[in-house]
Amino acid sequence: MSGDRIELAGRVVGASDAPPLLLLHGLTGSGEDWDGVAPALAESWRLHIPDLRGHGASPRSREYSFELMRDDVLGYLDDAGLAEVTVIGHSLGGVIAYLLAALAPSRVRAMVLEEPPPPIPLDRPVPSASDAPSPYDRRAVGRIIRQVNAPDPAWRAGLASTPVPALVIGGGPASHLPQDEIAAMAELLPYGTFVTVPAGHGVHAEAPGPFLDQVLPFLARHRPAPAARPAVDAAVDGG
Repeated sequence: MSGDRIELAGRVVGASDAPPLLLLHGLTGSGEDWDGVAPALAESWRLHIPDLRGHGASPRSREYSFELMRDDVLGYLDDAGLAEVTVIGHSLGGVIAYLLAALAPSRVRAMVLEEPPPPIPLDRPVPSASDAPSPYDRRAVGRIIRQVNAPDPAWRAGLASTPVPALVIGGGPASHLPQDEIAAMAELLPYGTFVTVPAGHGVHAEAPGPFLDQVLPFLARHRPAPAARPAVDAAVDGG
């Protein structure tokens, strides 16, 4: 793991004895992006919702990359004492989720990848630099999009060797991402399943009901078993 990680801001929602569910937002977003689906998820899970590097309340940085953000998240898990989590990642957060699972598969029980940019060269326009006030660091946008346009070939190879159950969600024709390539990601994953929720790129925001209809059953199937309680020997009255 890189020594340049940033301590992420975040919040925790849900019962303390519920299994942990990590929610990773997309580029230019923040943890607040999950507010529309968080109440339903928190009924059965303890939600850990960080703001990624350069977003929301987390610190800005001189450097941005998917790998640095992955390392930030791994440090966030370490700081929270979370040995294993289930992860939902949207767009940027989806790439971070599968890079995390590839690097440390024992830390990721299962993952939902919502509209992840596929690990193939794309041609996304890179926005011009600006010093205008923003809730995110504008430098992050250009650097992440450049990496989306020229992804590391190791990412694709990593998908094929990641033994983590995965639900991959495509947004259908209204999305700007190539849906056939997102479906191909699910085929690469040894335990991947692809579904379409025709809502565009922001599935959980634009169609929270259909999103949850797909996600909740998947999460339930991969929910960790409750921790066993210590056995207590019954006292025997011999009198």
